Amino acid sequence: MRIGIVNDLMLAVEALRRVVCSVPGYTLAWIARDGQEAVQKCAADRPDIILMDLIMPVMNGVEATRHIMIESPCAILIVTATVQGNISLVFEAMGHGALDVVRTPVLGREGMIEGAADLLAKIEIIGKLTGAVGLTKSRSVSAAEAPPASLGAISLIVIGSSTGGPAALSAILSRLPGDLDAAIVITQHVDQYFAPELATWLNTRTSLQVKVAEEGSRPIPGTVCLASTNDHLIMTPSRALRYSREPLDCYYRPSVDVFFKSVAEHWPAAGTAVLLTGMGKDGGEGMMALKKAGWYTIAQDEKSSVVFGMPKAAIEMGAASQIVPLTEIAAVLKARLHMYDTSEPGGTASL
Repeated sequence: MRIGIVNDLMLAVEALRRVVCSVPGYTLAWIARDGQEAVQKCAADRPDIILMDLIMPVMNGVEATRHIMIESPCAILIVTATVQGNISLVFEAMGHGALDVVRTPVLGREGMIEGAADLLAKIEIIGKLTGAVGLTKSRSVSAAEAPPASLGAISLIVIGSSTGGPAALSAILSRLPGDLDAAIVITQHVDQYFAPELATWLNTRTSLQVKVAEEGSRPIPGTVCLASTNDHLIMTPSRALRYSREPLDCYYRPSVDVFFKSVAEHWPAAGTAVLLTGMGKDGGEGMMALKKAGWYTIAQDEKSSVVFGMPKAAIEMGAASQIVPLTEIAAVLKARLHMYDTSEPGGTASL
């Protein structure tokens, strides 16, 4: 795998170079000292992955990511040490197509590099994604009948997202009212270190309460719960949220498939599932399980997706009840909750 490094700090570049060169099969493609240089070098020599810093002179990592994904797209991993006060930049970069984010490794005493393992784990996952390697060995989903709906059951909306997800989530949540008569649970591919920051960032963009999903918590109407660890979020038979390391062979962490399947198995009433922009196929099998359990399933359309991989996978296997542009998804969700006249365009039957 050929890797490009974009960073203006010599110590950071050296730490990244040592990490990259420590793995057989990984080679350093080039080094850029600012975003503009990165755009130029990527156009001339496109690597397999770029390790992109955020705060740089001339052009920052957000703008560099935007230009690269338009002009010469390739996999971009945001690698930053500057988070405090700049978390919005992380999610802006992911909105333009950066796949994930991780903290910059630090050169320690005696040549040790703190944070190397985290970076290498992210690079490995992205390598598998871009190499179209099968990532999961998920159990087959039985075509079981939908569980019976119980009177007074909470309406539940589940959302899965990855590349471009933060901006897409913001677009949906900002269009929903604070008194929404449904609970929302989100599985977004993001490192656990940045999940709380993503919840905080989304909180500033919606009237709903957004918080990280805590072990043992339960979905509450008007509240958005966000998966917040590198383990998988699952729904238990008691309808509580829990984190699980299993399945270990699933490289998407947290996995949309794992969460959706657990909801299909344990939530007592059919709700609405949404699969948003993202690279890979995570979420397709889980959405099919929900559809077979009687859920209404929505896939984001290709035109509004930063990367169409995840919604496309669901659509191709027949798991999507409806394909919807990003700007209209919130309206469909409200229509299904009878929050306005369902005879309007896009209106459908209730949950």
